[in-house]
Amino acid sequence: MTKRVKFDFEIDFTNGGGIQGQDFRLDIEGNTISDKELADYIIQDMRLLMVGQVRILNKEIISEAHKRQPINPAMDSSYIDLSHIIYDGLITYKGLPAPIVCDYLSREESRSRYAPGTEFQIGKIEMVTNTGTYVDCPFHRYEDGKDLSEVELESFVDLDGIIIRADHRSGLAVTAEDFKGKELRGRAVLVHTGWDSHWATDSYFEKHPFLTEEAAVYLRDCGVKLVGIDSMNIDDTRGNARPVHSTLLKAEILIAEHLCNLANVPDEGFTFTAVPPKFKGAGTFPVRAFARIK
Repeated sequence: MTKRVKFDFEIDFTNGGGIQGQDFRLDIEGNTISDKELADYIIQDMRLLMVGQVRILNKEIISEAHKRQPINPAMDSSYIDLSHIIYDGLITYKGLPAPIVCDYLSREESRSRYAPGTEFQIGKIEMVTNTGTYVDCPFHRYEDGKDLSEVELESFVDLDGIIIRADHRSGLAVTAEDFKGKELRGRAVLVHTGWDSHWATDSYFEKHPFLTEEAAVYLRDCGVKLVGIDSMNIDDTRGNARPVHSTLLKAEILIAEHLCNLANVPDEGFTFTAVPPKFKGAGTFPVRAFARIK
């Protein structure tokens, strides 16, 4: 026996009218599901438009055999988060200071400023721009390059994506050969090496996967829009040269570093979004990067 939810519902439409349902039964994962998750599922499954208030009534969890694929509210396969969590003390790149995340105004201190029962927290963050999962713009490498405020929004949002699989266990250097035979032009090209499994460990900073200069030239000549990787740096950091940054950013091709969860993204059939704040005079900043499955 498995779990199902039995419930009634009432739905109002913003343009007038409504619908009701009694004694609905749906299969669920686990032992509970929220009213909001049920409402969202009903609206999506019935393809309803102009929905206003939704009321879930007489909800009851029962033991009964599943009739079809159960609802799993913990998983939304439409969106896949590709960003690491930034927290106080996180080391993203050895030699750069960790972020300081603290209260500027704590909830306790705020109580004296507001009506009884009302409190707020105002946070304070001190960090270098190369923290967590971030995007590099041309200004990061070139003084006359576009900074975060000058790059058009279309360069960060809903880019048609492709995953290139280059397992780090087969070699650290990702070469031009890894990209040949692929549809690349105008796309966000994300390199999945599996190196994100070492995140927040000492191993992450040592002998990490990288793109070769020839690979960067090939991608530039193919007219890609953005190149991302799930390792510490898109360049080989064992030396001081940064030919991949230089090649791509000179051509105004954005770079995303420290991605994660690329193993969960299909090779194609998704869009990539990674939007930083609109800062003047900065060429790098953390992003909430994600894939949206089409």
